[in-house]
Amino acid sequence: MEGKSRRLNSATVPATPIHFLGPELLCSIFASLNHFDLVRCSAVCKSWHKIINSSNLFKELYFKQSLGPTISVPSDKLLKEYFEDLAMEQHKVALVSGSVEVHRWKTHSVGINQCRMKTGLIVTGGGDKVVRLWSSESYKCLGEYSVPRMSPLIDFDFDESKIVGLIEGHLCIWRRQGKRSIFPSKEGTFSRGLCMRYIDPEAAVGCGDGTVRVFDMYSQSCSRIIRMHSGSITCLALTDDQMIVSGSSLGSITVAGLSFDQRVGYLRTSTALAGIRTLSFNQSSYSVYAGSTNGYCHCWDLRTMKPLWEKRVSPNVVYSVHHMDGDKSALVVGGIDGILRILDKKTGELLASYVAETSSISSSCSNDKLGVMGRKQCRKLTEDTLIDDIPRQMRPSITCVAVGMKKVVTTHNEKYTRVWKFDK
Repeated sequence: MEGKSRRLNSATVPATPIHFLGPELLCSIFASLNHFDLVRCSAVCKSWHKIINSSNLFKELYFKQSLGPTISVPSDKLLKEYFEDLAMEQHKVALVSGSVEVHRWKTHSVGINQCRMKTGLIVTGGGDKVVRLWSSESYKCLGEYSVPRMSPLIDFDFDESKIVGLIEGHLCIWRRQGKRSIFPSKEGTFSRGLCMRYIDPEAAVGCGDGTVRVFDMYSQSCSRIIRMHSGSITCLALTDDQMIVSGSSLGSITVAGLSFDQRVGYLRTSTALAGIRTLSFNQSSYSVYAGSTNGYCHCWDLRTMKPLWEKRVSPNVVYSVHHMDGDKSALVVGGIDGILRILDKKTGELLASYVAETSSISSSCSNDKLGVMGRKQCRKLTEDTLIDDIPRQMRPSITCVAVGMKKVVTTHNEKYTRVWKFDK
């Protein structure tokens, strides 16, 4: 259906009743949650975040676990930070020392290599002409969006209301309610778009000619062209305060401002950088993380643009690094060797590494049907484990990772997507 997005079984997907509940009733429901689930709910959407943070829920939780209401109470801001830090610590403990179960389900008819996860939703795509939206809990398909015939899907990102996709020389917007638009048209296209990142209202596209082109989502026009590298741009990261970080195939990492057309600095290391394959930015610590073609992970402080650490974590290419928003401790890494690694974000130290076992715990769907395929056990590797001793079928290359509370989503250039669920 050209020009419109298509929904998978849209008639059978009921409206979620909780969206129709008022703030007072939602607040009563949130009051029954523990601090971990309350922090998770506050990150689901803007309306829930406003309800939770404008109420006394964090204060009441503080009283419950303290000596009583006679004690001195921190400010609302400090209370929120206290419970967020507590939740993130539980998240890290689960990733490093908890039990792990891998859920594997068929998401596409051909191999896909990218995933994103936010607010309880997962978006997958990259190998065919379809982008799909999934529930991160039930793995039900909540939306199916067609990619225009002109080119394959290269990269994408999403927020509460829309999915933004890069289709070689064009950007495409899929509204969650169904409408699709493609731009630019008369403003001119760009050649060899290789990567994209989006923070409303702007999308930044990294191109093969070394430029970053910034597009306004509302005017649907290119507002700026920034010369960043002499080689192709392979990955991007955006900050909340209008900074853009770009990595290139030649190993350079450049920082520029989204609001003006010039570079402001470079991120350097003590060793020569190989090609940069992935970047991730942590707003809470203002740190930038990179993965390279020679198996190294790097970390810089973006305020000083000085390196904090560099570690060789894999003998091969690191394809993806990611972390929870607000998490200052755990960095998840995936690459060509198929090992899922957890690193300490402050030091780069390897905290844990995992592979999924070949045998399944259960299976619930046929091979030709989208949905949950089954659950696999997970094997935690020891320090003396030799990667070559692990069968290749147990560790398909990890092309992308997306991190949520006590869970990691991975793609592997297969028809299937995996969710690694960690329990404390």
